[in-house]
Amino acid sequence: MLYPGVALIEQTNVSVGRGTDTPFELVGAPWIDGRQLATYLNAREIDGVRFIPADFTPTSGPFANQKCSGVSLIVTARDHFDAPELGIELAAALHKLYPDAYHLAQITGLLGNRDVYAALAGGDDPRRIADGWRDVLEEFLKRREHYLLYP
Repeated sequence: MLYPGVALIEQTNVSVGRGTDTPFELVGAPWIDGRQLATYLNAREIDGVRFIPADFTPTSGPFANQKCSGVSLIVTARDHFDAPELGIELAAALHKLYPDAYHLAQITGLLGNRDVYAALAGGDDPRRIADGWRDVLEEFLKRREHYLLYP
């Protein structure tokens, strides 16, 4: 459930929990304040997910064998959870809270959308960014119905 959203920020300078028992359920770095990040993300009231401050030491990834602070992600409502929107929320939060430490530009390889990157870099509200792709997504879902073998 979490992978499509959390993996969006994997090429940036954060750990996504690889090298722990709960990959993609953790996000952190040595320069993150886990309580601050959890408080900020929980205040965003992102549907279907909550954040708990967490400290962890991954055995692989960009901060292998270094203590990281960050958040543990808990899916609370699977039917209301939107993983791509979560990825945008995570990137936006890290960019807003840690503009000097977080390397947002590294997200472009996985993001693949210049408009979304520009909106993130400009500090746009993540919900407005996600709203920008909803019409196109709905159109795609309608077109693909004709091709589904099993509705």
